[in-house]
Amino acid sequence: MSIDKSLRRKNQLARARNVLTRGERIKVLKDEERWKDGRSPFGLPKVRVIKIVVKKAKKAKDEEKAEGEGEAAAPAAGEKKKG
Repeated sequence: MSIDKSLRRKNQLARARNVLTRGERIKVLKDEERWKDGRSPFGLPKVRVIKIVVKKAKKAKDEEKAEGEGEAAAPAAGEKKKG
C-alpha cells in the first residue's frame, strides 16, 4: 500500500518554491551586499528567486558511456581467461 501525499514528509519539496522566507531573503540581500546591519527585518525589498533546472540528458549520456565501457571491458576479460 502506498502512502498518501498528505502524509509524506513536509520538509522535502519536490518543486522549486517561488516565495522565500524572511531569513532566506535577508541571506540573499547579504550575499548581494544590499543588507545593512541594524536594519529592520520588516519591509524588505523584493528579491529575485533563482530557479535551478536539473538537466537529465547529460546524466543519460554518462550512463550510456558507462554501459559501453562495461561491455567493452567484459569481452576483453573473457579473452584473458581463455588465453
